[in-house]
Amino acid sequence: MTLKIRKCTLEDLCLLQDISVETFNETFKGQNSPENMKAYLERAFNLNQLEKEICNSSSEFYFIYSSGEIAGYLKVNTHDAQTEMMGNDSLEIERIYIKGIYQKFGLGKFLLNKAMEIAMERNKKRVWLGVWERNENAIAFYKNRGFVQTGTHSFYMGDEEQKDLIMTKTCIEH
Repeated sequence: MTLKIRKCTLEDLCLLQDISVETFNETFKGQNSPENMKAYLERAFNLNQLEKEICNSSSEFYFIYSSGEIAGYLKVNTHDAQTEMMGNDSLEIERIYIKGIYQKFGLGKFLLNKAMEIAMERNKKRVWLGVWERNENAIAFYKNRGFVQTGTHSFYMGDEEQKDLIMTKTCIEH
């Protein structure tokens, strides 16, 4: 399995939308109502919203390819693009989304390492993320890689308020 990472550009907008909807559905469809899923997907992944995010200089998207096929993506935020104000010395991992057929092959770890590399290049002291309190696999994944819970915040799935655990890892210079 050959892995390749490529930074997304505005020309990737439709592909970004497709993979966002596909991976979010695969991960969360079974645990949320169809109405709330539809409302969230329309709000978070419409083309105007994604264009605004991809054009924000404080956000970056990276596709990951496995043997030439798109398998998922990473989104990181700094400065005012962070979903919580954690300061300019922090980097947020907003999304690590991997297609179901590519999960359990180390792609999430590969993208997490890419995010940590970006944080180190930009002299960030902390990397943080929000993970749904019911996403036990993701919580275990991040704990195994040195993230600790440092708080919570609300996440809205349609009209339903849910809770995300805020998990943080301190960057260590090599």
